[in-house]
Amino acid sequence: MSNQEALTSYIAAFVAELVQAGVTDVVVSPGSRSTPMAMVMAEHPELQVHINVDERSAAFFALGIAKASGKAVGLLCTSGTAAANYYPAVVEAYYSRVPLVILTADRPHELRDVGAPQAIDQIHLYGKHVKWFVEMAIPEKTEEMQSYVRSVCARAAATATLAPAGPVHLNFPFREPLVPNLQQENLFHLEKRGEGYVTIHQGIPTMQRELIEHFGEKLKKYEKGIIVCGSLEEKRFIEAVTRFADQLQFPIIADPLSQLRSGQHDGINIIDTYDTFLRNEDAKKALKPDIIIRFGAMPVSKALTIFLNENKDAEQWVIDSGSGYRDPSLLSTSMIYCSESAFCDDIADYVGKKNSSSFLLKWREINVFTKENLLRIRELPQLSEAKLFHQLSEVLPEGATLFVGNSMPIRDLDSFFHFNKKSIKIMANRGANGIDGTVSTALGASTVLDPLYLVVGDLTFFHDLNGLMAAKLYNLNMKIIVINNNGGGIFSFLPQANHRKNFERLFGTPLDLDFKHVIHMYNGSYELVSDWEHFTSSFLRNMQNNGLSVMEMTTNRDTNLTEHRDLWNFVSREISRFLKGDLL
Repeated sequence: MSNQEALTSYIAAFVAELVQAGVTDVVVSPGSRSTPMAMVMAEHPELQVHINVDERSAAFFALGIAKASGKAVGLLCTSGTAAANYYPAVVEAYYSRVPLVILTADRPHELRDVGAPQAIDQIHLYGKHVKWFVEMAIPEKTEEMQSYVRSVCARAAATATLAPAGPVHLNFPFREPLVPNLQQENLFHLEKRGEGYVTIHQGIPTMQRELIEHFGEKLKKYEKGIIVCGSLEEKRFIEAVTRFADQLQFPIIADPLSQLRSGQHDGINIIDTYDTFLRNEDAKKALKPDIIIRFGAMPVSKALTIFLNENKDAEQWVIDSGSGYRDPSLLSTSMIYCSESAFCDDIADYVGKKNSSSFLLKWREINVFTKENLLRIRELPQLSEAKLFHQLSEVLPEGATLFVGNSMPIRDLDSFFHFNKKSIKIMANRGANGIDGTVSTALGASTVLDPLYLVVGDLTFFHDLNGLMAAKLYNLNMKIIVINNNGGGIFSFLPQANHRKNFERLFGTPLDLDFKHVIHMYNGSYELVSDWEHFTSSFLRNMQNNGLSVMEMTTNRDTNLTEHRDLWNFVSREISRFLKGDLL
């Protein structure tokens, strides 16, 4: 039996099983050693193959597809540093619980550690940042090897999606010749178990009746409770947690990535200006809870994190279906490992409907009052980073997706993008909170979600300009707003800003780039926004256009810092007056 025949049968069985296991998209970074896998994948009629020549961008592109679809996505590259370039996206996928099946081609064992070209140690390359690693066997065409490669494939796809979702890594050693026989009859025919070699099922983790009674009885005694919701992707969660809050009469502190700030629910118990009013000491005293119930990842807001840390005496429960330990402050009194929706349903049913709560009303009153005072931001005549997100809540179309870069944009979104009925999905890379690959991730998401709008700072945009190639290759419909304050705006809010010597060189890092040239290189349209009227007209016009369009908004870092502080100080003074009864 020839090596080509064994190689072809082995890989074809793997690819066929991959599709059977639910993987329909794979991102391929072209290379030599991965030739057999790439060629066979391109032949499968049910597999969407996306080519991305830059491995770093490719990995984030795959991450975006998986984040948007909720399904595992394949990622294929050749041997050597190509696989190392996947690392930043693998780390992000691990910490943000996004399912990826990473397939790295490798030299066979006899060509390792002997000075062969394009060979590095790929065994456990991603360390603890993958859920599972397998060094695959050399291809053979035997019944045992067919069973092996198919069962590993099914297990890899299932492991990637089982809670907590995340990346898995399969390393494939291939011997030359590398070109498969694509003329082989019934290339993807699976002779045994044609509907899939093994199906791995996951049930919904729920609490025992004793635990429901235990936590239910506790909650019956608490009047001053709050619900904190971070990033969480569970289909029924919004419905379950809003009912849970209504039954218990607790406010929901809704991080923008919780998807609770936009939708068709009534939003009556949604608190969305906490990042502003929890900077005020009077508000924090008035809103002191007895119990804190937290769902999802840690929220963005530092003011909220400080508030949680300051309430060490309160019971703090973390509910996590992924059985993680999301408690950086080490304050939780109970870690509850079950479905978030099931927890809400079971406890709400057990506790029943509580009477109206003065504590909840206080949270709602302060939230409404803060929101009204934040409207002062509308008076800013010049282009403003904070005002941008207030404007976006008004101009974004129904059902849009808004992807936001890290550093200042995600924080301004948290502060100034408030509850609406437009069903706007909010996305960001908050696993490792880095600026790497943001453009590529958003472009990957745009293959699933349309229309998609991306807001990034100039450093984040520059960091991933290569990612724009995907927009050109696949004519992706993406609208990008670049906030250009010529450097790292967030550092102006941090303590090092008080040490002006070398601040610009070390932290401000101005780039002085003219982005319009690179936008045109990738066949995108470009517009430099001059004022708010221009912004609105340009935004509405771009909504009607397909393809890549970039709007650039220039701002000043020092002015931005002053605007934020002046607004927060003004609102804080008004909140104190309100709580002391001066405005009643």
